Amino acid sequence: MKKIEKTEEEWRKELLPHVYHVMREKGTEQPFSGRYYHHKEKGVYHCAACGNPLFSSGTKFDSGSGWPSFSAPVETENIETEPDHSHGMVRIEVHCSWCGGHLGHVFDDGPPPTGQRYCINSLSLKFEKEE
Repeated sequence: MKKIEKTEEEWRKELLPHVYHVMREKGTEQPFSGRYYHHKEKGVYHCAACGNPLFSSGTKFDSGSGWPSFSAPVETENIETEPDHSHGMVRIEVHCSWCGGHLGHVFDDGPPPTGQRYCINSLSLKFEKEE
């Protein structure tokens, strides 16, 4: 898919203020507060801003971190990563490859077989239930 290019003004008009803060200003929702933290239905989690399919419920696990956690994306090309040196830490930021929206971070302490923990803000996701 082609990159979605919009001005910050356009994103601000389309997204709710708290979603805009997380997805466009790289904010973070409070731990244990997101609607998908305890979510157990089967389906696919999409980017809340553009609909890009990001994570399957089959890769979701309870990491105890306070945010929805996944061991792998639906397709590796649906996400992009980059170093994040904010808040005095070194982390790897995860964002949507279609619209560039901030999703969360990925860590190397997840379960086999990937060993990855994609720690994702619920506000960055929109769930589509499996039929």
